[in-house]
Order: sequence, then structure tokens, then C-alpha cells
Amino acid sequence: MSFHEGTMPERVNSPHEVILKGRKSLDITGVKEVESFDNEEFLLETTLGFLSVRGHNLHIKNLDVHEGIISIEGKVDDLVYVDQTTGSKSKGLLGKLFK
Repeated sequence: MSFHEGTMPERVNSPHEVILKGRKSLDITGVKEVESFDNEEFLLETTLGFLSVRGHNLHIKNLDVHEGIISIEGKVDDLVYVDQTTGSKSKGLLGKLFK
């Protein structure tokens, strides 16, 4: 699946929330940017920091760029927030995410 990566419009009106239903359906609000994704990992910039979603057979069910909402389906294994406020350490951690 191909998706043009890039910044979402600044009209993100919704607060950041993560709703996981049965490890199969994930709704995330407050998404500012979709950094990258494939069927095993999504990296999203949210209003509260970067969020990595990892799993199997992941795909976008719905994307609303104006409201900053994304819905992901597939088997979700983990959700990890990556804090970038630590400077150079965070770059190393982001680099590790893409091994």
C-alpha cells in the first residue's frame, strides 16, 4: 500500500486519544503527521508526541487529515510513545525503530 507521507493540515481540532478494540481496531485522534507506515509499523506524530504502532497486517481503514484522525486495522502488538525532548538520544531511538 502506498501513501504520500507528509504534514497534515494544522487544523487538528481533536484532543489526542487512543482507542484499541480487541487488538484488531485502533482509532487515534490528535494526529498531526503520518511519518511512515507499512504492514508491521506506523509512526505517527500526535499532539502529545510521536507514537509507534507495531503489529501484523496493519492497514489504514480511515484517515481524516482535516480532523487529525486515523483508524488502523490489523493485529496490534504494541503502542510506544517516543519522546523527542531528550535531544540526541531520541534520534538514536527513532533510528532503532526503523531497523
